[in-house]
Amino acid sequence: MTGSPLFFVLYAVLFISGAVWAQPKSKDSALWIGGKVTDPAHQPIPYASVALFNTADSSLTTGTTTDEDGKFELTAEPGSYNLKITFLSYRTVTLPVLLGSSPLQLGKIIMQPDEKAIQEVEVVSEKSSMQLQLDKRVFNVGKDLSSTGSNALEVLDNVPSVSVDIDGNVSLRGSQNVRLLINGKPSSLTGISSTDALRMLQGSLIEKIEVITNPSARYDAEGEAGIINIVLKKEKNKGVNGSFDLTAGYPHNYSAAYQINFRKKWFNLFSSYGVHYRRNPGSGHTFLRYQTPDTTYSYESSRAHTRGGWGNTLKLGSDFYLNERNVLTVSGLFRFSKNQNKAETTYLDKDLNGVVIQTTERTDSEREDQRNWEASVHYEKTFKSNNEHKLTLDFQWSTSDDTENSAITETELASSSTLLQRSTNTEDEQRWLAQADYIHPFRLQGKFETGVKANWRFIQNDYRVEELSATGTWEPLPAFNDFFHYDENIYAAYVMAGDKIKKFSWQAGLRVEFSAVTTRLLESAYRNTRQYLDLFPSAHLSYEFNPNHTVQLSYSRRLSRPSFRWLLPFSGYSDARNYWSGNPDLNPEYTHSFELGYLKHWEKGSVLSSLYYRYRTGVIEQITLADSAGSTTRFPINLSTQHAFGIELNGNYDPFRWWKLTGSMNFYRSVTNGSYAGQSLQSDTYGWQMRASSRMTLFKKVDFQLTFGYKGPETTTQGKNKSSYSLDTGLSLDVFKGKGTLTLTGRDILNSRKRRSVVDTDTLYSESEFQWRSWQVLLNFNYRLNQKKKRTGALPSGAEEGGDF
Repeated sequence: MTGSPLFFVLYAVLFISGAVWAQPKSKDSALWIGGKVTDPAHQPIPYASVALFNTADSSLTTGTTTDEDGKFELTAEPGSYNLKITFLSYRTVTLPVLLGSSPLQLGKIIMQPDEKAIQEVEVVSEKSSMQLQLDKRVFNVGKDLSSTGSNALEVLDNVPSVSVDIDGNVSLRGSQNVRLLINGKPSSLTGISSTDALRMLQGSLIEKIEVITNPSARYDAEGEAGIINIVLKKEKNKGVNGSFDLTAGYPHNYSAAYQINFRKKWFNLFSSYGVHYRRNPGSGHTFLRYQTPDTTYSYESSRAHTRGGWGNTLKLGSDFYLNERNVLTVSGLFRFSKNQNKAETTYLDKDLNGVVIQTTERTDSEREDQRNWEASVHYEKTFKSNNEHKLTLDFQWSTSDDTENSAITETELASSSTLLQRSTNTEDEQRWLAQADYIHPFRLQGKFETGVKANWRFIQNDYRVEELSATGTWEPLPAFNDFFHYDENIYAAYVMAGDKIKKFSWQAGLRVEFSAVTTRLLESAYRNTRQYLDLFPSAHLSYEFNPNHTVQLSYSRRLSRPSFRWLLPFSGYSDARNYWSGNPDLNPEYTHSFELGYLKHWEKGSVLSSLYYRYRTGVIEQITLADSAGSTTRFPINLSTQHAFGIELNGNYDPFRWWKLTGSMNFYRSVTNGSYAGQSLQSDTYGWQMRASSRMTLFKKVDFQLTFGYKGPETTTQGKNKSSYSLDTGLSLDVFKGKGTLTLTGRDILNSRKRRSVVDTDTLYSESEFQWRSWQVLLNFNYRLNQKKKRTGALPSGAEEGGDF
């Protein structure tokens, strides 16, 4: 088995080498017109209007808009036409088109800037808030007022299909087994401390979020529910341009950020930086009762905490245009933060009659320092035969460290006795990634792809808890101390192909991954080594009845490797009566995922409906156990199987040009079967969640938005999670002749976003409520340098055909 990774890598390299010399095949016979619109520097122009007029009577035959890569495609009957391409601040391009009996590839079409229009035009086209592609959906962050002044987790929580719970765990369609990427690759920002790291990443540095519910073979197989890719901003406009953000809010939330770009003919320098200071208050309370024939006790606890501090993120990079067909990109990222976290917990122990017999107060003061470093090199070569014929090479290195030091004081008020404890938790991660991808087009719209990837990751965690003895010395608590090592090596290769024939599109692929994972506990001499080789097929089918009706069908096999934190034996000692621990013996989950989607456009709106089914084995479920000493432990285990069914709706409706309504709903049922230590753990739960937003543009410069989110109750294997809801609002105003924007945002203005859960077993009943962060009010100012605002008022002519959903 140890030679398997090398075998597959060499096989895929040879496959790529052979494919490079392959020749394009015959053209399709469909009456298809396609091309790519660029500026003089060969940069794509997205969302340009493309219209086809009949030369006989100048009537409009059909139209569309270019996609993010500047590409467009049309179909028409044989005849003579004029193709007209328009985009604000560029000169209109008109081309004669003669359609005979074969398709027409127009290649690259260059639009020249219109200097007069650049001076006169203040409003340019906007990106659609959501865009549909064959295997992913794209959410453009800039349109959502509630994302202004947010961090990355708060931005994710505004994306349809995605939710973030009170603890910062990201879910896709109700499942936390989702893969998080930064710019399409694993990152130290989504590594061992992803929740805290994403809280420190400012939303103003994010350009868009890609949601991939059924990933194709080109993507990692990791993530049962799919992949969420966070794309950071990077401008490519010529000259000097950029934007600046200032934010102030209550409770303490202050930040500043910039994105700057400098572009010459062969050189592009891009940089972004954000710094912030936040102090987030939160609270919670718990009631717990434990009863066996030998032991009975109950208590209530209440908690108040303040978390946060200051942090900053810097990204710097350059594109080197070696020539028209060779581009080298070098970039780096650095993030550093210092947090001061404090939690105060009060326990009220009660007798059998519910009378308080003891009051205990516990205070945990924690200092947390985090650092992330990242460096990457990207090379792209396009071949003369076709701009879609390309080879890309990627290398990435990242490292991160997270150090937490806590001072804990626990006092029993009746006896005035005080217990002093301290804990340290040091986490260090190193990651290396090497990847090669090759794309070879065939026919007019066909595409063959293959690639190889190697990912090496090493994490070590040193966790210590000590207690001050009566003699004045610090004594370790052996039950909570150990040194944990995690070593992960993953090697992958894939091959896939796809094509579009008239109204039918298809894509199919196969990915192979070899995983070698070793976990070690040094002090207890525990070692667990796992090696597994897996095949992951994928298929996507799409049929376009007409430009307004599209149906899609997809399948993929996925896996979810246990995350580092789920394997880590110890994680936090803030609450001495309620522990969360990992499980070093966890195995990966496997999933078969099916999805059927239908997209319907009409003049003022669109709806995307999806039916999905997931069959999972080795399901990882968190369970809670109690002991006779009054402590509970929550930890993950592998259950048996789960069947999950769901229907998801995403839609938009524009009653007027100045009023936009968007909404999403997800209804699902999951049936889980399993057992642990002789205890049956089964659940059959129905759940649903929704998000609705109303946005109005008044007087052409004022935007007002309301967003409501709700998550219904659901049954778990040991109890239930209660419902939760929140209401956000935003108001923005353009200033400085459209170069600046002021935005006032209210987040969770009802202060209702809380986690409420119940555990109910034969021996344990627990009811808890927890709020990570209270409501917020934020004021943001954005100023654009040599940029035009991407307004939300009106789309360019023809853009409706690409519409939102």
